[in-house]
Amino acid sequence: MEADELLLLVAGGDQKAFEELYGLVSGPVFGLVRRVVRDPAQSEEVAQEVLLELWRSAAKFDPGRGSAMSWILTLAHRRAVDRVRSARAAGEREQREALRANQPAFDQVTEEVEAGLEREWVRRCLDRLTVLQRQSVTLAYYEGYTYREVAEQLSLPLGTVKTRMRDGLTRMRECLGGVA
Repeated sequence: MEADELLLLVAGGDQKAFEELYGLVSGPVFGLVRRVVRDPAQSEEVAQEVLLELWRSAAKFDPGRGSAMSWILTLAHRRAVDRVRSARAAGEREQREALRANQPAFDQVTEEVEAGLEREWVRRCLDRLTVLQRQSVTLAYYEGYTYREVAEQLSLPLGTVKTRMRDGLTRMRECLGGVA
């Protein structure tokens, strides 16, 4: 069977069709992601996320707009670019923090007020997450658990926790917008 037919079956929840589709597209997906992301471990993770997304969103595929393979590779490319941008933004944040560390300290009262406002803003943004996302983010960022430990705490697969974390952090970043 071809990817187009398999994807339509996957949209109906056919697990066997997904296994066959996985075998057909996992190589090209990983290859594309690897060219964009470059890091092998990150590439594997992104490819896994794409294939999971493929299972979840197969019903969104419209055969009238193009082939299944093109649609799948577009999903992979977008996810890979998002990962690269995220890594770049994290590096830029670290650089900004390093520069700030070398700047003289501000008035303590001003710093405390700003910190309080930021904490309130973060709390509001956390409240906008789903319960499951908030749970994962809280365990990882406020209680110091690793993703693997969060998965164990919540009795969930590691991939599910990573997806919740990514989605939750994306929503947090959108919510914090000008503050972060």
